[in-house]
This record gives sequence, C-alpha cells and structure tokens, in this order.
Amino acid sequence: MIPRIHELTHTPHHPLEEALSRPVSPNEGLTEHTVVAHWPGLDHFTLDDEQRVWTSLQWAKHLEDPRLEHPFPASPPDGRAFFHLDVRLAPNDRELTGQEWAEVAHRFARAAWIEIPDKDQGARWIAVQAQPGRLDLIANLVHLDGSWHAPAADIPRRLSNEARRIEQDLHLVPARTGPTTRPAIRTVPTASAQLADVLTKLADEQAGPLASVRGLVEHTAHRIARQPGAVGTDTAHRLELIARRLHSIQQDLDSTAAQLVQPRAVPAPAPAAARHTGRRSP
Repeated sequence: MIPRIHELTHTPHHPLEEALSRPVSPNEGLTEHTVVAHWPGLDHFTLDDEQRVWTSLQWAKHLEDPRLEHPFPASPPDGRAFFHLDVRLAPNDRELTGQEWAEVAHRFARAAWIEIPDKDQGARWIAVQAQPGRLDLIANLVHLDGSWHAPAADIPRRLSNEARRIEQDLHLVPARTGPTTRPAIRTVPTASAQLADVLTKLADEQAGPLASVRGLVEHTAHRIARQPGAVGTDTAHRLELIARRLHSIQQDLDSTAAQLVQPRAVPAPAPAAARHTGRRSP
C-alpha cells in the first residue's frame, strides 16, 4: 500500500477530478460506493429530508464552502488550502471491500491529523474510491470557523507507518520501500538482481519516470476535457487510455522485476555411476 501526498491546491475540483478520472459534473451522482468515507461532522450537517446522493459538483462545493466563507484566513498566505492524498494497493493485492476502503480512509485521515477524534467541526474531508486499487482523500484545511488546520509536521512518516499497519491488519502485500525489504540476495547483487532493481525504479509509483509521465498525461487529459467541443472530449479520452496503458506497463515491469529475483530451482544431480569394486589385473 503506497500513500502519496500531492501539492496543496486552491480549489478541490482538480483533486476530485483526478480521483474520479473525469471532470466534476452537476449531473453525476456519487453514491456511498464512490464516496466511501467523510468527515464525521457531515452526519450532523446533512438534514434528514435532504437528498442523500450528491453530484460530484455538489461534493466539490461542500468541501469548498469554509474557504469561500473565510477568503482571508490566517493561513495559508498563498490561498492553497486543499489537501490531497492518494493511496494505491500493490499490484498483487486483492481488491478491498467498501467497508475496508472506509476503514483505510479513516485510518489515514487520523494518521495525517486531518480527522481528530471527538472533534466534529474539524477539517471537511471525503474519501473517493472510483478507480481500481486506489483511494483519494481530499480535505479543506480551513475550518468552519476560519481557523487553519495545520497537518502533522511528520506526516510522511506517520502515513508510511500507518500503511505498514494496515497491510498487516488487512493481510495485504507489503510495499517495497527500500533495499531492506528486498530479499537477502541483494546484499551480493547478481546480474538478475541489478536488472530487477532497474525495472523496479522504472515502475516506482512515487518517484519513477513512468509515474511522472503518467501524471502529466492524466493532468493534460483533465485540462483538455474542459475545452468545449467534441474534439477535446475525444482527445481527452485517448489520453486517458494512454495513461491506463502506462499504468499497465508499470505493473508489468514490477511483476517482471519480482520474477527476476525469484530463486530458481536447482536440478537434482544425476545419480553417480556404480563404482567398480573389482581389482584390475596386473
């Protein structure tokens, strides 16, 4: 399980579009199967007679409201107040249930100090599970009262530690985070191990070159999709398909790297020929 923190943004629209892999819409309703978790204060915020299914545009507005009500909070000075975290399963992991995704969302929200126990009026956040093996957590760091919700200072370490605990609790494949998690054969690298290391770096979801390319392609697709006309829609769709192929290539490279470091079975030695015990004649 690999958590990745994105740069803060001015609005929640781009993080939500990235989570959905499509533009926000005033017509597309997001059910509890897509928005699998949210800030606890929403249960008190929503009226009993209010519609239960919100569109993606309504969810974006709901996240943005505290920022619009307090356009000049004490922080941040540059106006970027929206936190975005995406969490991805390892390629060989099983698919999680909706309840498991909800548990993962709340645990990461608490680890990031976005959700504070017994504090319903904290940061507004939602967790979106719209793509296979991926969860996106989006939060507004400006509170309802206009105060600034500073994330934990050691958030990368906290998220990494929580990811390892979740992997153990849900029986998931541990993510490869460094040389110490590789088999002992890496202490004396063979040619196969060195090639496997190259492939692993290419497929890395956080710092690999293919991840950067895929991110740029996805970002371009989202921007083109906003352009009017069928040509922009068709181009955006083609770019989304390219991004998916890049992701498949990353998974194939990672699987190939794992195969390279698998110990090969050594064939059993052939039985030795029966030794002749007789003496040679002089």
